[in-house]
Amino acid sequence: MNVFRRLVDERFLRHRQRSTSAAGIAGGLTAILLFLYRLYANGVWSWDLLAVGLVVAAVKVLLMIWFFIKE
Repeated sequence: MNVFRRLVDERFLRHRQRSTSAAGIAGGLTAILLFLYRLYANGVWSWDLLAVGLVVAAVKVLLMIWFFIKE
């Protein structure tokens, strides 16, 4: 257990939090950009990509508000 505590410290948890946040933003941005590409290039509305991008953005904003209120 002591080895685990040495491997997982506050810096590790902070890096994990930041990398997960960046990955979520990149995923949402990719979905929205792919939606826009399909819309402009092919004239096709990909509702599933739009929904994924908007859900990622909405969850990010709602969690930021939640953590701001709780702290």
